[in-house]
Amino acid sequence: MYNSNYPPTYTGGVDIASRVSAVMKQVYVRMTGALLITAFISYFCSTSLGFIQFAINHPFMVMWLPLLGALGIVFGLSAGINKLSSGAATGLLLLLSALYGVSLFPIFMVYTHASIVKTFFITAGTFGAMSVYGYFTDRDLSRFGSVLIMLLFGLIIVSIVNIFMKSSSLEWVLSGVGVLIFIGLTAWDTQQVKNMAQYNPTFSVGKLATLGALSLYLDFINLFLYLLRFFGNARD
Repeated sequence: MYNSNYPPTYTGGVDIASRVSAVMKQVYVRMTGALLITAFISYFCSTSLGFIQFAINHPFMVMWLPLLGALGIVFGLSAGINKLSSGAATGLLLLLSALYGVSLFPIFMVYTHASIVKTFFITAGTFGAMSVYGYFTDRDLSRFGSVLIMLLFGLIIVSIVNIFMKSSSLEWVLSGVGVLIFIGLTAWDTQQVKNMAQYNPTFSVGKLATLGALSLYLDFINLFLYLLRFFGNARD
């Protein structure tokens, strides 16, 4: 995502530090906003009898179409960030969070609210610790990031295969691997955002913040979903 040999154009360390601080603050603000939108829409959908009935009658439109749309937004934002205004990029991030909210509403019907809240705080604590580590560590995590991305692709492939195999044992293993992958990706993505703020001065603070928020939002959501398989309690 960045070139570590790219010389910063700022002449003072204070200016670079201020830019990094501004980017990271906006990253967490936008990520938090996106998470709140996802949670609110998911909960609202789970309490709407009309929406639930519509979902039962049109499962593809409610479950798969939003996910496909969200996937398109992820690739669109990543590839077209240079052509988008900061406002447009932020708008797409918020639309992405809304689409995830629609597709994830079943978790409020499958798991107890208490276990969802408990898992959220576990996720927030784990995510926060790894993000802090990624920000402050002097260790270059790029090598680990490349390995984690390859493991993620392997996880996706095996998960698709397991849809047909329906192995509960393999599902538990995949969940554990998923937790470890997204714990690692949280630290790596945080370091990547910090490095981009330092070494890519041509990017505006707003665009960098949106890209960073997108990456960390996806890390948080996926980490939460995998942890929910361990800590979530099914409703009676």
